[in-house]
Parts: sequence; structure tokens; C-alpha cells
Amino acid sequence: MPKFAANLTMLFNEVPFMDRFEQAAKAGFEAVEFLFPYDFPAEEIRGKLVAHKLQLVLHNLPAGDWAAGERGIACHPKRVEEFRLGVAKAITYAGVLGVGQLNCLAGKLPDGVSPLEAHRTLVENLRFAAAELKKAGLRLLIEPINTFDIPGFFLSRTDQALGILEEVGADNLFIQYDIYHAQRMEGEIGATLRDRLAQIGHIQLADNPGRNEPGTGELNYAFLFRHIDALGYKGWIGCEYKPKGATTEGLGWRQSLTA
Repeated sequence: MPKFAANLTMLFNEVPFMDRFEQAAKAGFEAVEFLFPYDFPAEEIRGKLVAHKLQLVLHNLPAGDWAAGERGIACHPKRVEEFRLGVAKAITYAGVLGVGQLNCLAGKLPDGVSPLEAHRTLVENLRFAAAELKKAGLRLLIEPINTFDIPGFFLSRTDQALGILEEVGADNLFIQYDIYHAQRMEGEIGATLRDRLAQIGHIQLADNPGRNEPGTGELNYAFLFRHIDALGYKGWIGCEYKPKGATTEGLGWRQSLTA
């Protein structure tokens, strides 16, 4: 059976963020992930993980001004120093929180920047980040995100991510494969998982349309969960979806779709 991690940015949002760890544990999750830890002291988050016997499996590098609509700065040529400072901050948090992998959001194509320049900046930033994370024993992930939800997002397809992995050439750089984003941009979920599992470091899920819990849309998650098991994927699957109602009311899919 797949192992599911609760994405605390999306799930249990009926309660304040720091109370979501307890809610996830009560709901039967053994692992969690979230976008960013940086609004809270690392030691405080670590205390919640320990108190509720939860493993943290993922968080992101700093990604600019999220509230203002930024979704990453890794492809921005004028913000390389800010990116590097963010890498150092993320590694510090990871050391306290015990997480083994960090995700880098490429960001939107900046105004006045050509796709070629953005690509070169992203590749160089990833080379730097991968080298720094490797010193700390961490894996680095990059995530293709659909351009319907985030217009202008620079990294949007699996084949683009694979090309970047090859160009960067770091053995600790992998793809974060979000099934929802991939379904919106390209489909071929089962085949991509089969053919590219060696390059995939983490999987996330949500159904489509709506980005709600599995079983609410067009994706055959019963098949996908069997398929992922048969492929031998040993990692966690992050539940990064928008609950249609209260989170706990919609968790029945974990049993019904994995039976």
C-alpha cells in the first residue's frame, strides 16, 4: 500500500498551522509535508513533529514573496544572491527538522527576461543548490507546475524537467512529480511513472478537475495506486489537494481506493 503524507499547507486548514500536526496524527498520518517552515522557529516545528510522532518528508526552498504572487525565484537572473541565501536558510531548517529532501520552485518567467536567460539562470542556481544540499546529505527536487493554475510558470512539463536534470548533472537532483499538475499539462501518468521512476524523487496527488481529494474527478486513483506499488516506489505520496469539505470528512479515499 502506498504511504501517504499529509500536506499541512492544504489539509486541516480548518485550524491554525501549528495545530495541524496533531490533527494529521489523529487522522492516522505518519508523515507530513508543507510548502514553507520559515514563519516559525525550526525548533518549534520540530517539537510538534516529535510530540505527534510524525516524519517530515518535504518542504520548499524560500520562494520569494508568496503573498504578493511570487512562486519561486530560481529562474530570475537578478535574484541569484537572494536564491543562494535561501538555500542556506533551507539547509539550516532541514537540519533541525530532519527532512531529507527540499523542493525548488522555478518561478514565473520574469518580465523582460528571455526563456533562454531564465533557463540558464535556473540551471546555474540548481547546480549551486544541488552541491550545497549534497554537502548536507540532502536531495534537491524540481517540480513542473501547470500553467493553467499559475500562468507563466517557467517549468511546466516532465520532459523539460528531465532535460534540466541532465544538464545540471547532479546525482542528488530529482523530479517532484505532482500527478495533478502532470494531468493538466500532459496526461500519460501511468506511462511516465513507469518510464521515469528512477528520476522521480517524490510524488504528490490531487484529482482533476478541482484539485480535490482522489475519487472526486477523472483520475483512476485505484489503478494508479496499484501501479505505483507494482513499480516498487518506496517513497511517500504527498496529499496536496484542496478538501471539498472538512479534511477529515474526505479521507475515506485512503481505504476505498487502496483496498
